[in-house]
Amino acid sequence: MNIVLPDGSSKELAESATVADVAASIGAGLAKAALAGVVDGNPVDLSAPVADGAQVSIITAKSPEALEMLRHSTAHVMAAALVDLYGDVQFGVGPAVEGGFYYDVKLDRNLSPDDLEAVEARMAEIVRAAEPFERNVVTRAEAEALFADQPFKLELITDLPEDAVITTYRLGEFTDLCRGPHLPDAGKVGAFKLTKLAGAYWKGDSEREMLQRIYGTAFFKKAELEEHLSNLEEAEKRDHRKLGRELGIYTMDPLAGVGLPLYLPKGARVIRTMQEWLRRDLYERGYEEVITPHVYNADVWKMSGHYDFYHENMYFFNINEGDDENPRLTEYAVKPMNCPGHVMLYKSELHSYRDLPLRYFEFGTVYRHEMSGVVHGLLRARGFTQDDAHVFCTRDQVVDEVVAILDLVDHIMGSFGFEYEAEISTRPAKSIGSDDMWEHATNALKEACARHELAYEINEGDGAFYGPKIDIKVKDAIGRTWQCSTVQVDFNFPERFELAYRTEDNTEERPWMLHRAIFGSIERFLGILIEHYAGALPLWLAPVQVAVLPLADRHADAAHELAAKVKAAGGRVEVYDQNEPMRVKIAKAQSQKIPYMVVLGDKEIENGTVSVRERHEGDLGAWDVQKLLDTIKDAAL
Repeated sequence: MNIVLPDGSSKELAESATVADVAASIGAGLAKAALAGVVDGNPVDLSAPVADGAQVSIITAKSPEALEMLRHSTAHVMAAALVDLYGDVQFGVGPAVEGGFYYDVKLDRNLSPDDLEAVEARMAEIVRAAEPFERNVVTRAEAEALFADQPFKLELITDLPEDAVITTYRLGEFTDLCRGPHLPDAGKVGAFKLTKLAGAYWKGDSEREMLQRIYGTAFFKKAELEEHLSNLEEAEKRDHRKLGRELGIYTMDPLAGVGLPLYLPKGARVIRTMQEWLRRDLYERGYEEVITPHVYNADVWKMSGHYDFYHENMYFFNINEGDDENPRLTEYAVKPMNCPGHVMLYKSELHSYRDLPLRYFEFGTVYRHEMSGVVHGLLRARGFTQDDAHVFCTRDQVVDEVVAILDLVDHIMGSFGFEYEAEISTRPAKSIGSDDMWEHATNALKEACARHELAYEINEGDGAFYGPKIDIKVKDAIGRTWQCSTVQVDFNFPERFELAYRTEDNTEERPWMLHRAIFGSIERFLGILIEHYAGALPLWLAPVQVAVLPLADRHADAAHELAAKVKAAGGRVEVYDQNEPMRVKIAKAQSQKIPYMVVLGDKEIENGTVSVRERHEGDLGAWDVQKLLDTIKDAAL
């Protein structure tokens, strides 16, 4: 038989050939490096047979699919080690995930970090033994018998479609319900590390049983693992939840509810500084600020489509708009989006083509019912503020408006030193709008990127149901990628709310609508900034820019006079006038990541200078007071 290779060439093989045979027929080097294959677009084991005419490629450690397969296989190695060490273990799911893998398990004991060391040691023995992964196809009845003492696996079997092909993989004494593929044997597992323990509800349902989740990661090379672990350690140091508390930015209180941040004065100051900076810029770019309610009658959400498609993520409640004798309950909802308010503002007046483009912006706080398991500090909150804007324009204005938005993205991200990438998401299977509208909108986004000289990837079929979009992904100081800005074309709202404008020919047409956010969620962006800068926010954004440190009590009045001058120059300042040693004051200011520490003593007061320390550079020597004030003024954006 003949099979087709990735370069289009064909290879003649025996009828019983496997993927491993294909690799061997190409060369001994590839046969040794081969881990699995892709046959007609489907990843398969090396032992999988190939058919006449099949398109076959070989997966090696350099292939993009390899790392996920390695980590999935390592999860099985870990499970086999658990069986060897603890015997009666009930297994949930054990997938490869971004950055590693995990397995949810039920044991008679609560595992500790010391236990993980023992598990790693047994895993190393399994790897050295190079035990093979053995795949078997079983009937539903055979699967149920095989996993009779595994209730979580039995539930997964029940959930499978009637016509599903059920496969298992055996590694030593451990057999798992699994689609695969896997490495040929455990000996191909490279460097691994079990990283942490956590609790996890079965299937993410808080009403179900709590299992123990064991996290780990794996790489083909030890150096890659060491680099990853170093990055994890650095990320832990930068964790915005830890730094947010230490720096007095925000807090969470269970009494308030899950995912609802409470901002301390320093946090409020940072957020307001970000908003004021962006607000000034938006006014210069022709935007108009609006303010819309936090709650709306449920009819608004029925008209927008959120009532049907987003209901479970919203907070609904009833208000009695009658009286006790004649109650009249009306359903309301807290807004998860700002769009309906902006649409209603547009519709409140008649518009002609001369009014367009019309750009509304708002720092609008929204609330979304995120599952408690995914809430994560400021990065994933239930209550957050969006720097939201909606542009109403004609079809011919779309490209120019998107280019202008990309210019704004460039300015904002450049101000923080972020590098970023763009991704254009195209029409999904379920969508509204004509083919012509989708084609025009998608081409407009592509043309805008081209005019802005912004490279982009295409994410096929991942657009919103109401239109294509550009997503901006920034890279932080330790190489992590974050989704931030977005520009979306919307055919849905103009149609549902029957928006219109008068054309030059005095006819009515629907405007095109662009959603755009630059920070996205201000909370999330702040969390990213805290981690990017490891808490040391840039001078212009720091909640306290200068700490004045008097050497002794007799210098306190001069310290407060200096602080008044810094405030008059627009700076943010604190005076450390407590009766403490200078080393303690400096250490306190340093721990608060304050950019400048200014020491005042007899000599400084006599000379009209200040002794300056910078948080990163240390002692900068004596400065004239005006130099300090000018430095603060020059930092403002």
